[in-house]
Amino acid sequence: MRVPLSWLREYVDLPATETGRDVQAKLVSVGLEVETVEQTGAGLKGPLVVGQVLTIEELEGFKKPIRFCTVDVGTANGTGEPQEIVCGARNFSVGDKVVVVLPGAVLPGDFAIAARKTYGKTSHGMICSTDELGMGDDGTHGIIVLPPEFEPGTDAIELLELVDEVLDIAVTPDRGYCLSMRGVARETAIAYGLPLRDPALLDVPPPNAHGYPVKVSDPFGCSNFTARTVTGLRPEARSPIWMQRRLQKAGMRTVSLAVDITNYVMLELGQPLHAYDRSRVAGTIGVRRAQQGEKLTTLDGAKRVLDSQDLVITDDRGPIGLAGVMGGADTEIADHAEDTGTTEVVIEAAHFDAISIARTARRHKLSSEASKRFERGVDPQAAAAAAQRTVDLLVLLAGGTAEAGVTEITAPSAPRTIAMPANHPDRVAGVAYGRETVVRRLQQVGCDVYGQDELIVTVPSWRPDLAEPNDLAEEVIRLEGYENLPSTLPTPPSGRGLTDRQRLHRRIGRALAGAGYVEALSYPFIGDAVLDQLGLEKDDARRRTVTLVNPLSDEEPALRTTLLPGLLGALRRNDGRGSHDLALFETGLVFRPTGEETKAVRLPVDRRPTDEEIAGLDAALPRQPRRAAVVLAGAREQAGWWGKGRPADWADSVEAARSIAREAGVEVTVRADRHAPWHPGRCAALYVTVDGEETLFGHAGELHPRVVKELHLPERTCAMEVEIDVLERAVDGALQAPRISTFPVATQDVALVVASDVPSEEVEKALSEGAGDLLESLRLFDVFTGEQIGEGNKSLAYALRFRAPDRTLTVEEASAARDTAVALATERTGAVLRGA
Repeated sequence: MRVPLSWLREYVDLPATETGRDVQAKLVSVGLEVETVEQTGAGLKGPLVVGQVLTIEELEGFKKPIRFCTVDVGTANGTGEPQEIVCGARNFSVGDKVVVVLPGAVLPGDFAIAARKTYGKTSHGMICSTDELGMGDDGTHGIIVLPPEFEPGTDAIELLELVDEVLDIAVTPDRGYCLSMRGVARETAIAYGLPLRDPALLDVPPPNAHGYPVKVSDPFGCSNFTARTVTGLRPEARSPIWMQRRLQKAGMRTVSLAVDITNYVMLELGQPLHAYDRSRVAGTIGVRRAQQGEKLTTLDGAKRVLDSQDLVITDDRGPIGLAGVMGGADTEIADHAEDTGTTEVVIEAAHFDAISIARTARRHKLSSEASKRFERGVDPQAAAAAAQRTVDLLVLLAGGTAEAGVTEITAPSAPRTIAMPANHPDRVAGVAYGRETVVRRLQQVGCDVYGQDELIVTVPSWRPDLAEPNDLAEEVIRLEGYENLPSTLPTPPSGRGLTDRQRLHRRIGRALAGAGYVEALSYPFIGDAVLDQLGLEKDDARRRTVTLVNPLSDEEPALRTTLLPGLLGALRRNDGRGSHDLALFETGLVFRPTGEETKAVRLPVDRRPTDEEIAGLDAALPRQPRRAAVVLAGAREQAGWWGKGRPADWADSVEAARSIAREAGVEVTVRADRHAPWHPGRCAALYVTVDGEETLFGHAGELHPRVVKELHLPERTCAMEVEIDVLERAVDGALQAPRISTFPVATQDVALVVASDVPSEEVEKALSEGAGDLLESLRLFDVFTGEQIGEGNKSLAYALRFRAPDRTLTVEEASAARDTAVALATERTGAVLRGA
């Protein structure tokens, strides 16, 4: 809602020294979101005056039409002589009154005006358009042509109200009454403690039997319908400048006098109105639900097929408007420029059901200023006053005559009352306001309050958002100032903190981040297309998904069964934007239905569900294990002055799984495997020991080339995915910190020749077991293949570090431990000591 400060001052006597910033601060203090304060006419400096065009000479020989004009500007130029001005616009004629800026003036945007030679003539000033004066779009994109009554030389800055301040207020859905000057003025009056001149306090004639015939067939959808008729309008009458300027500042375009008046009254009182050309309305105006498939052409020219839930305005021929949203083209007010303009209008001021209007507007994708207000709640008692205000303006500005007939159809309703303890706001806020303050604040917002300890509050008609005691308490609290509420930090109970499970999850995230991975959170939705791209078999368990009833996207209607699609999508997007060296990770739930889930029951809302009902709901949920996954592409180690870099490969993804397991103090066993979407020759199955048995923990390796191509990923993309829940079951007691020995280390290197198909993991496991407790660490530092070791073999070189906790090891002890390790490796894997 855009609120011109000059207009606001009509309803509240603000101090003359108050600026828009001051008013903004006051309104923010009572809970309104004033986003900006716009300074219209900022930097504008005169002389800017009214001028009358005396002569127009068409200049020839130029690529575009150019006119050389003489304009009477009175004595504003100091000489009284006609002002010579070159202008390219075509929408004005000799005798028209225009706005002229003279040399020495400065227009918005620091555009200084001076006499200059152009098109072979000297132009002493400029004839202005709305855009050049910062007035906004008036729909003409041409020169401002003023009414003839203004004298040449009149100050146009004051006439056009160019210098003003406009407050832009973001009105929340529960504060619909602030989509009007009346509502904002009420909040301003409360904030300043000043009286309000309510523009809705008008003398309104009572309804009678002589008004325009109206029939409301759906009183729930339309609880109030007021109709007034004005005849004898002058078709050539135009909106006065003050009205045009207020509409422009409020962000609305001027159309015609009758339409401008309905828009003006809507902005003033918050009540949407519609004016029908009486000569185009056939018989009785009705309000009903549309028949399925009925058609209507709205004012925007669109032909709409109506739904049976749409509320429509009709005449004897059928629908003539979408109630509360937009009128129909058949009864549109004729423009004043037409030969036969509108001379008789029927004014509609009605109150429609908010939900019906909201659904119609969304169904037809047609949001209007009227629907925006009806959706948020319009004062049902403002219709008669708004209709009267419209009639008064039509009579005043268009020379019309108000007919005596007044139609008002109102569904019976009772005032809304709320019972509330007088100290309820005190208990909500933790502040002792006292009964007097509570009553005073509620009366300021328009409530009638009775009672002592127990208050009976009658809510004003313009506040549909006040429905229960907490709403009333909020009004008291906001008007007393949220900033005055005490801040009290809650005291946490002792002995509570993160669970072991939570600590492990956090350690995993920190470990991956420390290893250079960046966390990427993705949506938990997938579709069959990405599962096909991953190359999953038809009987793969990851294809059994939970389908959503109301998915955000038809292409991703199911909950994810793996973390990889989201991570690979993030990797593809980043690679496409120029980031080619990527290492991403994510931890989160996946959804793996077992097929044994029961049908979910609808829980009651009027009581706490029983334990059996909650258990039934839990039984309907799929299994939701927590997983961790990483994806890698590009360089794992960057090249630089220190040496060559290294591309990411399958071993890095395996190491990521090991780093996760280390956080739980668990050893990982790695075996070759074939598992989509990984490359069959570069896929590792990861196992941990749970209750004495090896249990599959996850997979890691390089993705299959077909998957890389289908998903448009970088070459040699690698990935890892493991199940954290399995890792938790593998934890054997509390994680033990390693003991550090102060004695020196003994290092022994050993190179073993094994068959090419023997995994290095098996060799390492045998060496570790054979070396015994003295082995501190084991590291593979070289892999060699060649003629020297024979075809089908490979050489694995390991560095073994031995250390005792209580003594310095001798060479004999270290060598004995090494020999024992080699012997066990020979027994289990067929390894032969290289060079032996």
